[in-house]
Amino acid sequence: MTTTRDHPQGSMNKEVADIILNSKEPPVARFRMLSKGMEPCHRLFIKDSGSDVTGDKGCLACGNCVDSCPVLRKDPSRFDKTEQRTSFALEACVGEDCEQCYSCVLACPQVDTAYKDYIVDEVVPETIEPAPRITALDNYFMALMALILGLVIGVFIAR
Repeated sequence: MTTTRDHPQGSMNKEVADIILNSKEPPVARFRMLSKGMEPCHRLFIKDSGSDVTGDKGCLACGNCVDSCPVLRKDPSRFDKTEQRTSFALEACVGEDCEQCYSCVLACPQVDTAYKDYIVDEVVPETIEPAPRITALDNYFMALMALILGLVIGVFIAR
């Protein structure tokens, strides 16, 4: 039986990731479950020196996903449902009103870097509309406007 430590570094399932990203609810909890879990170089203070949390996929309740969500920033009253700061509380508060910005996934310390890179490199650029092209006529128009503005200012200064 393979464990999360047996998978090669940076491996990810793009088909499953696309299915999760296309659903209209916060994806952070599902991406955390797809990831390898807590890295061996974690920075948590654990009182029991014998416990090893490496590979643990449980939510840390750090609240990074909650803090990064634009839906909760726009309407903080949604968070009145619960005082928890977990990915599951995020799902309960946001539900299907998710804007699919994926900031919760990018903020989660337990989601693998491969998934974050995939979202930043391939998913987010597809959702951003390209800027309109500046044509040569736009540049001539701006030059003409600058010339007229310069003449008007020059006339007032020369008086």
